[in-house]
Amino acid sequence: MTAAAIMFQGTGSDVGKSLIVAGLARAYSRRGLAVRPFKPQNMSNNAAVTADGGEIGRAQALQARACGVEPSVHMNPVLLKPQSEIGAQVVLQGRVWGTAKARDYQTLKATFLPAVLDSFARQRGGADLVLVEGAGSPAEVNLRDRDIANMGFAAAAKVPVLLVGDVDRGGVIASIVGTYALLDAPDRAWLKGYVINKFRGDVRLFDDGIAAIGARTALPSLGIVPFFAAAGRLPAEDAMALSGYAKNDAGALKIAVPMLARIANFDDLDPLRAEPDVSIEMVPPGQPLPGDADLVVLPGSKSTIADLAMIRAEGWDIDMRAHLRRGGWVLGLCGGYQMLGRRLADPDGVEGPAGAVDGLGLLALETELAGDKTLVAVSGRDIATGESVIGYEMHIGRTHGPALARPMLRLGEDRSEGAQSKDGRVLGCYVHGLFAADGFRHAFLNRIRARAVSGVAYEQEIETILDALADHLAAHLDLDRILEIARAG
Repeated sequence: MTAAAIMFQGTGSDVGKSLIVAGLARAYSRRGLAVRPFKPQNMSNNAAVTADGGEIGRAQALQARACGVEPSVHMNPVLLKPQSEIGAQVVLQGRVWGTAKARDYQTLKATFLPAVLDSFARQRGGADLVLVEGAGSPAEVNLRDRDIANMGFAAAAKVPVLLVGDVDRGGVIASIVGTYALLDAPDRAWLKGYVINKFRGDVRLFDDGIAAIGARTALPSLGIVPFFAAAGRLPAEDAMALSGYAKNDAGALKIAVPMLARIANFDDLDPLRAEPDVSIEMVPPGQPLPGDADLVVLPGSKSTIADLAMIRAEGWDIDMRAHLRRGGWVLGLCGGYQMLGRRLADPDGVEGPAGAVDGLGLLALETELAGDKTLVAVSGRDIATGESVIGYEMHIGRTHGPALARPMLRLGEDRSEGAQSKDGRVLGCYVHGLFAADGFRHAFLNRIRARAVSGVAYEQEIETILDALADHLAAHLDLDRILEIARAG
């Protein structure tokens, strides 16, 4: 029997599709259904490593967790990782396919539809229900003829669609009615209803809005979801979430993070942000790194050399040296780790024009962006504290130099990873996800400033929030009707 499937398409980006799918995945899984997430095409530099050595969008990994299953490359067969204003790395079924400029990709993407449908069939084959997430908006009708992310996929896979509108940003009636009006008749036929998301206040005040939408579209409402603040503590899909990411508490241990143009996997910071006595300041272009920071974190980057140039242009390299003279700490993760070295070379033009540049010179290392992409889950311990760590590597590059004699981590049986300065206040490694380990997180922060154990159990907190999100959606959406629509096809 073919698994039921339903697709959630947004009236725009960042309307909450990812978290609605995650919450519904947990809700339906708790009903005993085998649920799988699916997103035909994602654009994000926040990615996760799968058990089979591929990569998918971070949001689909969270949705897999909500389903209680391991992430698979087939949950997100096309992943676009922006490297510049006009181009991106293309990951197809978990493996790097190549790079493409935006204009070229519009022609290229239609050729990926067979792979997308193959992955969807694989997901559907082992499930009772597949929850599909669109990307952006189906109202981008100028892109419809080659679309694989929204109505192009829905029509090819014959999957019914619910629209998701964000009332918090305003204009939700216009966005739903306008989306409906812009679709042609065949695509419009796939629409089976809509969901209003992020409502604040008394939902009864929107009764007239429901009537207005119904009069103009004949689409039923499947529910109005009140704003769910705890969702902000779940891993974010992409850098659009950074505008509200900072957490500032007076008197807290302060972490400064430069907002790199191509920041990647910034969800590494989420466990730190969960600590009640930790303040995170995302420093935008045009502002100096704060002089009272205890720790500067250089996060991952999809365009390491370009973001290194940005650091210099902003004067953040000077700020970091002053920060270290004041006794501060610096941690580089993945691309940030590569920047800490003396030299960074890209002989094959992996990120752009071939060449080499000087690094920040804070660690005696050199990196060459060459070889196959490393995609692997890892575990081990922190050498300084002996605490266990778990995470994943996702990078291109080989790093060598004297600083490797002072590694940061010991992985597996006896593999050294990362490096640190002689005084131990400059550290870096390739491993993402380190701070999710509660013991390591506390021990690392305690080296910087003595503090009491907070009691934050980060991984358990994610599970608690997913359960609460599922309860929230079950209380405000018609889950039985949504399942009926999915089963009717």
